Amino acid sequence: MRVVVIGAGLSGLIAARSLHTEHDVVVLDKGRSVGGRLATRRIGDARFDHGAQFFTVRGRSLQAQVDDWMERGLVRVWCHGFAGRPDGHPRYCGSQGMNSLAKDLAADLDCRTSQMVFMVRRTEDGWDVVIDDGTVVTADTVVLTCPVPQSWALLAQAELAIPEELFRRAYHRTVGLLTVLDRPGAVPEPGGVQFDPGDDSNPFGFIADNQRKGISAVPAITFHATQPWSEEHWDDEHDRLRELLLERAQPWIGDATVIDAQVKKWRFAGPVEPWPDACWVDDERQVVLAGDLFAGPKFEGAFRSGLAAAEAVRAFA
Repeated sequence: MRVVVIGAGLSGLIAARSLHTEHDVVVLDKGRSVGGRLATRRIGDARFDHGAQFFTVRGRSLQAQVDDWMERGLVRVWCHGFAGRPDGHPRYCGSQGMNSLAKDLAADLDCRTSQMVFMVRRTEDGWDVVIDDGTVVTADTVVLTCPVPQSWALLAQAELAIPEELFRRAYHRTVGLLTVLDRPGAVPEPGGVQFDPGDDSNPFGFIADNQRKGISAVPAITFHATQPWSEEHWDDEHDRLRELLLERAQPWIGDATVIDAQVKKWRFAGPVEPWPDACWVDDERQVVLAGDLFAGPKFEGAFRSGLAAAEAVRAFA
């Protein structure tokens, strides 16, 4: 079959890798690089993970993938917990940043970036995936792994019976700040601070020292604002956001001088309430919705959703 996967985040890449030896698979993504929230950015000599910071493993399928990455030096154990409270579960990160894992998964796949999908429309023989420049990619089946509100909009004319409680699922927003420093900051060992999500008094949900984490050659700290703070300040101008976040970040910057600071926004940072199934399938029209909304919002949930989407496609054949 000709399979088009829309979205080159973790779920889309896992689905594509699971299928590409059996079917003709094309992956389309609007970004300049694969990965979605497996995002790593450079500012001068500094390197930041500015989306997903780490992941844990519970299931055998992901453990097998991590074992392979570990053997090839692509993954390392960052720590076993934050704030001096180890819990026995390794926190893994990409040795060269989280995006390096996405690039590894994309190797040997037909991944086409900077491809803004405009519409997915039904044809007599399958599907047309229409790019915003008018290019059409044909498919027998389509797997959409972008945030479900975006997937629903792309399928608006396809007359699919997507449950309203699915496509209306809400997502959290997250505002981030990336700071390059002239010397190490004041983030304690192991280079990460994870705050209680119920603590409304703190503006940050997570802070990561990318140098201590092992991915940056120079001091570089990622700050993720809490979801309530991000929602409240989402429409603020970037300069204002930068000013507010720098002020609140000072205790973890310490005596260092900020050389550069940039704001990053994640509109669909994660689902407020995940969908209980690993994916949603229309068997008659051969469409699958997958992603981190399904089966849990974290790294492993997205991984499992990609595997489930691949299994659904195999059932179509």
